[in-house]
Amino acid sequence: MRTVLFLVQKEFLQIFRNKTMLPLLLVMPVVQTLLLSFAANYEVKNLALAVVDHDHSPASRQLVAKMGASGYFKINQLPTAAMADHQMSDDRADLIMEIPLNFERDLVRENTAALSLNANAINATKAGLGMGYAQSIIRDFNLEMVEENTPSTVNHAPSTVYSNWYNPRLDYKTFMVPGILGTIVSLIICFLTGLNIVREREIGTIEQLNVTPVKKWQFILGKLLPFWLLSLVMMTIGLTVGKLVFDTPMLGSLGLVFAYTALFTPCMMGLGFLISNFADSQQQAMFTAWFFLIIFILMSGLFTPASSMPEWAQWLNKLNPVSYFVEFMRLVLLKGAGFEDIKTNFYTVLGYAATVNALAVWTYRKRA
Repeated sequence: MRTVLFLVQKEFLQIFRNKTMLPLLLVMPVVQTLLLSFAANYEVKNLALAVVDHDHSPASRQLVAKMGASGYFKINQLPTAAMADHQMSDDRADLIMEIPLNFERDLVRENTAALSLNANAINATKAGLGMGYAQSIIRDFNLEMVEENTPSTVNHAPSTVYSNWYNPRLDYKTFMVPGILGTIVSLIICFLTGLNIVREREIGTIEQLNVTPVKKWQFILGKLLPFWLLSLVMMTIGLTVGKLVFDTPMLGSLGLVFAYTALFTPCMMGLGFLISNFADSQQQAMFTAWFFLIIFILMSGLFTPASSMPEWAQWLNKLNPVSYFVEFMRLVLLKGAGFEDIKTNFYTVLGYAATVNALAVWTYRKRA
């Protein structure tokens, strides 16, 4: 074990002497957490809504004002439908709402009125969310008009009261920050582990270690332990930024978070080590690691639910270690899940770490 400690000391000296690696380990988690949490946002706001009002009645003006006050739409009133169509064809309008003549009269007399709502569906996500927002606002407006024009003696339908659990403010950053922390740790540790080993091979220092009596398991453990410790530091920094900047809820046990991080990090270190065993240069290691990591991150459920993927992709996603980490972080931090709730996830990652590191040790060749 003394040999391993000397190797760990050597690795830390290399890390602290490297002017690029240390900032990457300490600054990158902060910058990425801040940037991605604000930018990677599926909330759609400031949609350009072109309004063509043929009625010019108090009711139509009230509806337009309600649309603008929602915060989701930027209103642009136009005199003709042709002008609105032209704006949509030029991508200057996301939705067109056309209010027909006699809109208020039909609404008051017959309790129903037609209006036209068209969406620019080039971006299907934006169009779907925009239509959903607009329909919800129109439905609320319709209920208000019915209540205004219905005698008070008539019993109204009961109203719906919403209760938003785990994210009461419906803040998308609350959903994103825990997942981003998991992906950042995965990304940096996998890259640095693979590149660090290949770099030693390129400059020839690994050959000096190979001719020593150092055993294979001692060399690998000495290489991986510093990055394992640094991953816990990175998680500490990320959680601090999440709490201080975004007020991310931390309902579960932080001890469980760090225990899981300590278990999960060997998965990514083992993957990086496995890649380095077959790479002849840092460039090869970087591109190979990126090939796997981009798939892992996009399929992890960070941005969209994994349950929305095709069934074959969901089965393939069971081999994705990042998806387990993202799921774990959200369950523990946002829902306050305990070990009993995540034990299947925990044991799966344990098996994954053991398998990947066993392959890394088996494929590593200690040559003189």
